[in-house]
Amino acid sequence: MTKDTTLSFTKALDAFLRVLEGKNRSPLTVRAYRTDVGQFIDWLSENIYDPSLDKVERSDVSEYLAFVGQRGVTGVSRARKLAAIREFFLFLETHDYIAKSPAAGVETPKKEKNGRVFLRPEEYRAMLGLAGASPRDYALLQVFLQTGIRVSELCDLQLADVDFEARSIKVRGKGQVEREIELERKGLQAIKNYLSARPQGPDDHLFLNKDGDPISARMVRKIVVKYKTRAGITKKASCHSLRHTFATAKAEKGVSPFQLQQWLGHANLNTTQIYVHMGRQNARKVMEATSL
Repeated sequence: MTKDTTLSFTKALDAFLRVLEGKNRSPLTVRAYRTDVGQFIDWLSENIYDPSLDKVERSDVSEYLAFVGQRGVTGVSRARKLAAIREFFLFLETHDYIAKSPAAGVETPKKEKNGRVFLRPEEYRAMLGLAGASPRDYALLQVFLQTGIRVSELCDLQLADVDFEARSIKVRGKGQVEREIELERKGLQAIKNYLSARPQGPDDHLFLNKDGDPISARMVRKIVVKYKTRAGITKKASCHSLRHTFATAKAEKGVSPFQLQQWLGHANLNTTQIYVHMGRQNARKVMEATSL
């Protein structure tokens, strides 16, 4: 016997979110559920005649996922939305507001296989050439290209992390696991040039904004997009593309997967193997092109 299904979607969502908070879910997680389930409820209100908790069907969930897919929402995001919708209706079913979840049995959208975009030498050299007028931006791009670190890792770099004598930098990766990465001379020189123009202040972060505060990941992404656009690069290159550029170039030149794993901060060697495969593909092309 189900409870009174006249409970409104709004009240049902509020009750669901309270349960999540009671389970000590993070504020970000609760907010994401509020957004994803709330958007589905809004869609139901606009597209389903007289919607109520017990009248939502599996086809409604599938149709909604198709709708957001047509709006350009990726498979990864649609899978996340479905997970939120599933948990919402499972809550309603568990608490006897509905007899059965309409999200049960709905197939999870497949994730797109994202191509690993990397830059050719003439492309990243053009970006560096355009950034030459800004010591900070030039150093920032050089650090990306010479180390392959992540955006968050670059933003987290401290002045003390750069060891000019040992020609290396200390990087704090995922889970605050530290690793050291050797720096090429041009990377070190770019940092030295930047430090002579870096704003003076109490903050010890290596890269600062014009106000002397730590540079944000959002600003770093804007900087990379700015020089990519000015260089006339039309591919969907990002900060992560500079990481791929570093890894691909090193793999093509025969760097071992174990060394690459250490530089990139990969927990699993399998993640690194993709670059080794890309390097081997390039080697086959070279062999064909230089056939005797």
